[in-house]
Amino acid sequence: MLHRDKAPQAHDDGAAGSPDYRHTSVLLDGAVEALVQAPNGCYLDGTFGRGGHSRAILERLAPDGRLLAIDRDPAALAAAAAISDPRFDIRPGVFAELDQHAAAAGLMGKLDGVLLDVGVSSPQLDDPERGFSFLRDGPLDMRMDPSSGVGAAAWIARSDEQEMARVFKTYGEERFAKRIARAIVAARREAPIARTQQLAEIVKAAHPAWEKGKHPATRVFQAIRIHLNDELGQLERALSAALETLAPGGRMVVISFHSLEDRLVKRFIRDQSRGDTHLPRGMPIREDQLNKRLKPVGKALRPGEREVDGNPRARSAVMRIAEKLA
Repeated sequence: MLHRDKAPQAHDDGAAGSPDYRHTSVLLDGAVEALVQAPNGCYLDGTFGRGGHSRAILERLAPDGRLLAIDRDPAALAAAAAISDPRFDIRPGVFAELDQHAAAAGLMGKLDGVLLDVGVSSPQLDDPERGFSFLRDGPLDMRMDPSSGVGAAAWIARSDEQEMARVFKTYGEERFAKRIARAIVAARREAPIARTQQLAEIVKAAHPAWEKGKHPATRVFQAIRIHLNDELGQLERALSAALETLAPGGRMVVISFHSLEDRLVKRFIRDQSRGDTHLPRGMPIREDQLNKRLKPVGKALRPGEREVDGNPRARSAVMRIAEKLA
C-alpha cells in the first residue's frame, strides 16, 4: 500500500475504486530484487494494495514458489481476485496479524521474505468517497476498512479539544495542534464537520504559518488517518510478527513514507541486530550468546531522481532491508 507521499500517478484506465485501477508501486524493482532471493521460496506481501509488488514477485517466482498476500481494504481484495495464479493466495486482514495468516497457511517460520509497503494507498487517496484527501471533496472517513472502526467525522464530533491536540501533535508533528483543535471545536458548534474540504478550510483558516509547497491541513489529515487506523501500532506488531514468520536467512523489506514510520523500522532493526544488551556489567559472554536475530542489509534506500521526477509522491519513500539470522 502506498502512503500519501508515496502514491504514484494513476493511469486513466480505471477509477480509483475499481478492481482494474492500475499504478506503479514505489521502489518496485529494488524491493522485489531485495526480497526474492530464492525463486522457489515462500513469500508474504503484507500490504497488497493494487498488487504492484505482488505481481512483480510472482514474475520472479519459479513454478513451485508461493506468495501469500494480505489487505484489509475491500477494494484491494477485489483487485486481488483478478489474479489467477495457483502460487498466489490473498487473505483479508491486517498486516499486524501476518503471523496468524502465515500459521494458517502452514508457513510459520518458513517464509523466505516478508514485504511491508506501509501507509495509505494511491487509490484510497484518489477516491474522494474514501475521505483521505483534502484535494477532492468527499465524506470525512479515512478508514482503510470502511466496515470497521470509527470514521473521521464521528471522531471529530466526539473528541474533546485536548484529545484532538494530542493526536495532531503526536501523529502529525503539528506545531499548532492546540490552536487548530480549538478552531475545530468552535466550528463544530456551528455545524457538523462531515466533509474533507470543510475540515481543510477550518484548519487552513486557523493555521498561522503555512509551509512552502504544503497545504496547511496536510499534517492534521495525516494525524487523523494514522490515529484512526492505528497505523504505528499496526506497524510495530507487524515487524515483530514478520520476524517470527521468517526462516533463517529470510528477508524483511519495509518501505515507509514519513519519519514516524521509518523511525520505528530503523529502531526495530537496530535493536534486533544488537541482541540482548541488558546484561550485568562485567559478565563474560560470547558474541553468539547475544541472541542477535537480524542483520541489516545495506543502507536505507530512497527512490532515484528519475523515479521522483516521474512520481513526486515517491519523494519521501525509504526502504530498509534486514535478514533473519539462524
